[in-house]
Amino acid sequence: MKENGLSLCLISGSPEETLAMGRILGEHLGAGDTVALVGELGSGKTCLTQGIAQGLEVPGEYRITSPTFTLVNEYPGRVKLYHMDMYRLDGPGDLGDIGGEDYFYGDGVTVVEWAEKISGVLPEGTMFMTLRYIDETRRELRLEGRGEKAGIIRAALKAGGFY
Repeated sequence: MKENGLSLCLISGSPEETLAMGRILGEHLGAGDTVALVGELGSGKTCLTQGIAQGLEVPGEYRITSPTFTLVNEYPGRVKLYHMDMYRLDGPGDLGDIGGEDYFYGDGVTVVEWAEKISGVLPEGTMFMTLRYIDETRRELRLEGRGEKAGIIRAALKAGGFY
């Protein structure tokens, strides 16, 4: 691991654990932060985003769902949550057509599902989470990031008992 870098491989044994990991992430994210989620269908990307929303104090009456057809959902919270889904995009050029890059430099936290489709335009400092389906309930979550925030998140996940 590089200095001030974060590279963790975590195993979630249930959707509740994935939510809890996301909640810890959300508690430590702030305006301008971007989280890139990569993983196949059913790997837990939306579940993790639901936890991030809890950590950002998005009110419970908001149902956090994947914005596959709308491309971006916005939610109020301690800071805004911009939840993006790039599944239907062909590449980074499509993101510009919808003004998507503006979200990365705005006043909220941006969570991007299917981020590999636009990895070339993600801002410096983006935290990457790769999710892998192990079996019906277990998922592998590989978190990579840099900087002071990465160290804070590492400590928070450790305090939460996730490694």
